[in-house]
Amino acid sequence: MNIDLLLKGGRLIDPASGIDAQRDVAIADGRIAAMDADIPAEPAARVIDASGCIVAPGLVDLHSHVYWGGTSLGVDADRLASKSGTTTFIDAGSAGAGNFLGFRRHVMERSKVRILAYVNISFAGIFGFSQTVSVGECGDLRLCEPREVVAAAREHAEVVVGVKVRSGKHAGGTSGIAPVDLALEAADQAGLPLMAHIDEPPPGRSEVLPRLRKGDILTHCFRPFPNAPVFASGAVRPDMRLARERGVIFDVARAMLKDGLAPDVISSDVHLYCVDGPAFDILVCMSKLLALGMPLVEVLRAATQRPAEAIARPELGILKIGGIADVALLRMRPGRFTFVDAVGASMVAEQRLISEGIVIGGTWWPNKAVNDVSETERFQAHASHTHVEVAARHFGHGHD
Repeated sequence: MNIDLLLKGGRLIDPASGIDAQRDVAIADGRIAAMDADIPAEPAARVIDASGCIVAPGLVDLHSHVYWGGTSLGVDADRLASKSGTTTFIDAGSAGAGNFLGFRRHVMERSKVRILAYVNISFAGIFGFSQTVSVGECGDLRLCEPREVVAAAREHAEVVVGVKVRSGKHAGGTSGIAPVDLALEAADQAGLPLMAHIDEPPPGRSEVLPRLRKGDILTHCFRPFPNAPVFASGAVRPDMRLARERGVIFDVARAMLKDGLAPDVISSDVHLYCVDGPAFDILVCMSKLLALGMPLVEVLRAATQRPAEAIARPELGILKIGGIADVALLRMRPGRFTFVDAVGASMVAEQRLISEGIVIGGTWWPNKAVNDVSETERFQAHASHTHVEVAARHFGHGHD
């Protein structure tokens, strides 16, 4: 057997296949050629020592913003891929029907890493987002045209996985629930799932949740009052449980994890204004869930198998003989790490996941910054700075 690349001596964890054991992984012609306890190294053109590493399916980041250069919030997926263990980025509505072709031609088709996308219900996509500018793309309903979304979804069917809507007073102004209803019409007509964002009401959770269908995604809505998924007591609200039972897919939720409801998927929502903290990348998000007690296998499932299922791409997020050779080589790094969430709450953990590199379509792509001390210091410096700011607000010396 000719082997282009051999990952040797690692712990293979593939939730979709139910494998958690020491396995070598042989790759040939961009496909998984063999997975066994001891594959001879002699026939391999290249051998990667995976000792002490977790060999997992390449991570699938269900919520990212990677229309780099075309929108103000886009990050360069290729620069983030190997350090985050991500082989597939799903862009969450950075582009709408009016600029999707540019996204595909100038970013997707030139990227080494795989990029798929949700089409924004807004014709212009997310166009007014920066540290000093915040103009919600759904504030003008003239931009929310379902016919254009359906046409774009059909034209770019190879890379479109759903429809995205951002609702709430920041993203939609006075538009209320209308952008959600228009996005649902488009998703239904195109035969695609909807990813819905809620910032602050109106509309609120109670208006959006009943509209979502099985397979639709409620993304990063798990914020505190006035749009909390839990009561002040900490109990999960009944409408959240009913939506979960109906098959609505939930993103990360610390409060719900405490009440026995783990997230279906883990994603980063990485964009230009959080890639340097607090989000950083999907591995940091996964590490937060590990610190909260979610089992490693389930954390990996939520970043591989589950997002692949959510976008109806069963060939992704799994390692199998003959399958696509997208692999993440991860390691658990011990230390003292301060994680900070979107509202400033902090948590200290004794370990975090890091990436040694990825395999994309059979090609090894190492994380050259894995042992970069400055990278670790940058992470810790941001966390420490934010922790100080949180403490200052708590004692009345910060900005609300």
